[in-house]
Amino acid sequence: MSILLTGAEPAEVPELARVHYRSWLETYPEPAAGIDLAWLRANRAELLEAAGRRRWLGLVESAGRDPQDWFLRVARSAADGEILGFLCGVVGVGGQPVSLGPMYLLRAAQGQGVGDRLMGEFLDWAAGRPIALWATEYNARAIRFYQRYGFELTEERELWRERLPNVRMVRPGD
Repeated sequence: MSILLTGAEPAEVPELARVHYRSWLETYPEPAAGIDLAWLRANRAELLEAAGRRRWLGLVESAGRDPQDWFLRVARSAADGEILGFLCGVVGVGGQPVSLGPMYLLRAAQGQGVGDRLMGEFLDWAAGRPIALWATEYNARAIRFYQRYGFELTEERELWRERLPNVRMVRPGD
């Protein structure tokens, strides 16, 4: 499958929200952690609602207006333009590192180097600045991916909505 990396337009906000929601359903079920599809649907349904779409619209508009401070690249099928994933980021304020996330690819786009292409563009945009992100602790594939790009696990942990275990990863500046 041929995949293009592009920006996003405000009219694509509903599709971005659906891909974000679907990515959660594909990525995070983990019975041992008490994370099943019902819990995910209940806790991520807002992505498909007005508030979730407003957040996406804000991100799309910010990336279009201030690309030096906001990063948004969309992975889409070259054949039909269908959105298959995305990577977002924002410059930290007050000495904070660049924040990477969210980054998701639907299963159909995984294993084809798309994540590497997205990360390459993101790292070029970040221009050697320190970067931080949150990764789900049991998502070993994502953690290995980030480690390949120089991210290291920290001791910092959080439980998203008192259940989903996340770990902080950082990449020092160049």
